[in-house]
Amino acid sequence: APAAADAHSPDVVLMDLRMPRVDGITATRRLRARPRPPEIIVLTTFDTDENILHALRAGASGFLLKDTPPARIVEAVRQVAAGEPILSPRITRRLMDRVAVQAGAYAQARATLAALSPREHDVVVAIGQGCNNAEIATALHMTLATVKTHVSHILTKLSLDNRTQIALLAHDAGLA
Repeated sequence: APAAADAHSPDVVLMDLRMPRVDGITATRRLRARPRPPEIIVLTTFDTDENILHALRAGASGFLLKDTPPARIVEAVRQVAAGEPILSPRITRRLMDRVAVQAGAYAQARATLAALSPREHDVVVAIGQGCNNAEIATALHMTLATVKTHVSHILTKLSLDNRTQIALLAHDAGLA
């Protein structure tokens, strides 16, 4: 995908998730990290919640299923090129249902985070944004040892096992 993008400079790329050398999520992430990246619509038969969320987090502007009528795909390309995101109706319904369920998770996550100090809260936000310890130290003007201490305290206070759980909590609380 990157070589094709270099050769053709597309405005919009239709990306499959299953490809020979690199999966579509990785290719999407790589293309979106470039200067003046193309918009990306994932076009796939694999509509699991995990695939949808990974694709959107990687920077995809749309997610369509391969049973989408050709005229609708053409319209989706036009919409995404104009800056409008697009999702298959079935995907939209599933995400709406998921958001409704997660409303309770939001309130619970916010209540859980209330146990943290303001500085620990800042560290949770940074972890939720995907920062590593060194990046957190730089951004929050702390030493690396202090960041590690805060992470340890967060894990203990919130009875969590790892940074991924901290990141998910930050996501559920709407902080990432």
